[in-house]
This record gives sequence, structure tokens and C-alpha cells, in this order.
Amino acid sequence: MKTARFIATLVVGAILACPAFATELKIGLQDDADVLDPAQSRTFVGRIVYTALCDKLVDVNQKLDIVPQLATDWKWSEDGTELVMNLRQGVTFHDGTPFNAAAVVANIERSKTLPESRRKSELTSVKTVEAIGDYQVRFTLNSPDVTLLAQLSDRAGMMVSPKAAAEMGANFGNKPICSGPFKFVERVQQDRIVLEKFPQYWNAANVFIDKVTFLPIPDTTVRLANLQSGDLDMLERLAASDLDAVKSDSSLNYADTINIGYMALYANIANGPRADNPFGKDKRLRQAFSLAIDREAVNQVVYEGTSVAGNQPYAPNSPWFDKDIPVPARDVEKAKALMKEAGHEKLDIELQVPNNPVAMQMMQIIQSMVAEAGFNVTLKATEFATLLSEQTAGNYQLSRSDWSGRVDPDGNLHQFVTCKGGINDVKYCNPEVDTLLNDARKSTDNAVRKQKYDAAAKILNDDMPVIYLGHQSYIWAFKKGVTGFVPYPDGMIRLQGVKKSG
Repeated sequence: MKTARFIATLVVGAILACPAFATELKIGLQDDADVLDPAQSRTFVGRIVYTALCDKLVDVNQKLDIVPQLATDWKWSEDGTELVMNLRQGVTFHDGTPFNAAAVVANIERSKTLPESRRKSELTSVKTVEAIGDYQVRFTLNSPDVTLLAQLSDRAGMMVSPKAAAEMGANFGNKPICSGPFKFVERVQQDRIVLEKFPQYWNAANVFIDKVTFLPIPDTTVRLANLQSGDLDMLERLAASDLDAVKSDSSLNYADTINIGYMALYANIANGPRADNPFGKDKRLRQAFSLAIDREAVNQVVYEGTSVAGNQPYAPNSPWFDKDIPVPARDVEKAKALMKEAGHEKLDIELQVPNNPVAMQMMQIIQSMVAEAGFNVTLKATEFATLLSEQTAGNYQLSRSDWSGRVDPDGNLHQFVTCKGGINDVKYCNPEVDTLLNDARKSTDNAVRKQKYDAAAKILNDDMPVIYLGHQSYIWAFKKGVTGFVPYPDGMIRLQGVKKSG
């Protein structure tokens, strides 16, 4: 009897000692994230991870309005050159370092000065940032910049531990320390990213998941199979062709929304030796390539009609879309004429493509379409983070990459096509475009901004460093036991309020 009681006591003790009710959420990602440093990174899935890991000064709601996060409120000066923010008190980073005005100053300065930073072009308008109280900061701008709040709602506004950032420098991404609802545990490249709940999070009462594991699974079929088998609880970017399978599965739910980004092809205009080719040097060839594509057909075949054909960084239903440049109908004869005018009947092109089935299917269809105009396209499948590295290095001729979109039109354009843009992998540089886009940042009048963007659009549509293809829907699929998930047009997975049962 005493032995039985002793064993029972041990069992009870073990239950109390272990996280018996710990809830793990396994999320399937379409790609692996690049470096986990908000100052350096650029991948869409990296932003999904950051949404759990790194709080920002401000966030967006479902309507894409700017809302408080680490900044509780803010006020602009009358001339638009000063922004004062009041900060949330009682916030700590995952290493115990306090979040305060000094931390904001350190973060903004790091994003502006770190040699590897990709946020520089997003913060060019910021002349100085200073602490004017323990929990109050003032941004002083070189000139008015209505896009700044939108930039601070993304990676430029993500706050990392100043202590850890100073100690690790460019290697911060090896062990990122932020102030979000979850803290970093481990990362195995191409396998998993593991986070666990941060008990001291300022809004911990609204976090019901104890552990989050992100699993990169580029193959959409395999990703869905893992969800159906129970190896995943949730996945992002369900293939449109798989939606019926999810709808017919009584154990699954889904959510969807049109995104604010775009699908595009990037032509190497002047990024190193590989830009020295006819396609990079002659805009007529890029125009011909674009005209040989039937964007509506691609939408129907690949995306089951769930995407929207496009030819600009904004969807045709966006108020920023230039209606004077409508989505072009396919015109193979005109494409051939432009080819001939440029001195080519045939042209070989290497096109690098992310190694996921949907992107590959899309590019195979486009490969077949443009062949009718004389383009002999070779597809090079590449893991997505590697693809982006190759773009940055200029080791490509033509590259397919998606952009997840930003709430302000500036975020879909400026950093890609201005001469010193942080993600200008094509190395396109036109001073007139720079002037138009910089002026658009300064105006608080949307009508004036629209005029600037339209003028830039006409130049870019002619030079065509980026060939826009369309705008897809975000579709999430998840187990019925996952509740509280809210779809946002920015594609992020916000885990506050999400619960898992069963």
C-alpha cells in the first residue's frame, strides 16, 4: 500500500512539474526565412515569424489603418517635419532589457547606419531621432514624409534589444532578441524555427499558445498533406487548386483575403556583369516579353480565378492604380515586332524561380507563352532565400519574386526602383523617377501624391525594370481546433487571441 501511494505521489509530482497543458502550434510556411534580423531581412515568411517575435512601434488593423503597438499615441507638427511618439511603459525585451525611448533611438540609428541594413531607404527622411522623456521620442525629418508611420508599422519599426544588437552586430539574426509575445528558442535552416511564449509580454493575457514551430515546406501538396495528417496545425498560402480539398475536409477550416502586394519578374538592368545582356540593356525586349504574357489566362489556370491580373505595383481596384495604363492584353505580333526592332528574332533567357510548385507552374505557362514571341526561357528553380541572395548579388538575368505589399503605396515602389533603394536588386536608376517618388513622400495631399505616382508609373511602364504579373489572394488553412485566427490583407499571422484545442 505504501509503495502504491509512493508511486501515485511520484506521478502527481511529475504532472505538476511538466508543462502538461503546454500548447504547441505548428505552422507550415511556403519558404524558409532569411536572416532573422529586422534591419537586414527581406522575406515575406520572415515577417510572419517577426509578427510573433518582434513588436513594432505601430501596427495595422484589418482595414490597414495604423494602430498603436509599442507606441500608444503620436502627433505630427503642423508642418509635418516632426513626429512625437508616446511609448508603452512596462515593456521588456526577451533578455530583460527595458524598452524605453533610448531603445527606440538605438533601433532607428541601427537601421539607418548598420552597413548591412536594408531599412536605410525607408528611413531616409529621418534627420534625427531623440529621447525627449523616458517614454517619449521625437523624429525630426529632413522634409515631410507621410509614409513614415507605414514604414514604422513594418520592419523599420520593429524593436530589438539594443544590448543584444550592440553585442552581436551583423550576427544578431543568429539569436534574435525582441519584445514580442514569443521569444526565440532555436533555428535549423530549411527545417524549423522554434519560439516559446514570453511570460513577461505586456499583453500576455491574450496569448494562449505556449510554443510556436514554423516549418518551411515549399511543396504545396506536401504542406497540405502534413496539415491533413495532423503534423501541422496551420499553413499559409494554400494553393488555390487545393481549396476544394480543404472545404471538403470536415477537420479543416480556411480563411482568405486579397493581398496588397504583387507577383513580378525582376530584370537585371545594371547589377554586375550578368546585367550585360540584351534583355537588361534594351527595354524593347522587356516590353515584348510583357506583351507575350496572357495575365488573365495565368490567373485562371494557376490560381483558379482567385488572383487579379496586374501590371503595376497596385491592384486595378486600388485607388493608386493608374487607369491610363490598363493591364495589357496579350499581343504576340506586337511582341515579335518589338523583338525585330531590337535586332532579335530569338533570345535566350535564364529565369530563376522559387522552388515551389505554384510559382513553377506559373513560370512554365509563361515560358510557353513567350516562346511564341521568340524567347527561349530556361527555368532555374531555387530555394527562395537563396533566390533573394542571388538577386542582391546580381547573379541572375531575370528573376520571379513576390512582394507582400505595404499599406502605403510608397512601400510597394520606392525601395525597388529609386537609385539607392534598399531592395533595388535590378539597379535601375532614373533621377526623374527618384524626384517623383521622393516628392510623393513629402505631400500630405493624396491627389498630389497620385499625380506623382502616375507620372512615375508611365516612366516605369516604358523602361520596365520590373514586369508586374498580378496580385494573388492569401489563403490560410488550419485545423478545426484552431480558433481565433483573423485574416489580414498583409498576410501576417497574428497569434494574439488564437487558441488550439483537441
